[in-house]
Amino acid sequence: MFPSQDVVKLILRDHRIAEDLLRQLRHGGPSERRHALRDFAQLYLAHVRAEEAEVYPALKRYGGIDNGQIRRGLARHDEGTEALLDLLEADERSPCAWDARLDELVTAVTDYADETERTLLADARERVTRAGRTRLGAAFARERAQQLRVCSGDVDDVRRMMHG
Repeated sequence: MFPSQDVVKLILRDHRIAEDLLRQLRHGGPSERRHALRDFAQLYLAHVRAEEAEVYPALKRYGGIDNGQIRRGLARHDEGTEALLDLLEADERSPCAWDARLDELVTAVTDYADETERTLLADARERVTRAGRTRLGAAFARERAQQLRVCSGDVDDVRRMMHG
């Protein structure tokens, strides 16, 4: 799986992979864009579901982790999911509309990643022991892997996430 099971490192790794896929969406040709969008959607959904199922509840239990940060993270997940759905529903034959929706997705995801890294993950590094981050990382990795197995990253998966 991953060389480190520290939850902070695993989440940061996903953020960097997402950034690479967003670059492919912006600069790739039509075929590369389709593959990158599918891969991004699958990764995004698995990442969000794993964070919400394993990481956020555990961080609520640790003293000193601000519940407001967790609520903000959940709201950012929703913003990213909405932007992803908008892009998946966009007609690629209308480049201006597609590019505008891609810009919205990039903004939502990069804002979320930046805020999470500066606040929640920084606090987790300070307040959660290495052993705690390792246990949490293992739980995150298991849930993420499970989600990757069941999630195709298509528009129906994104709709289910928004309404389920």
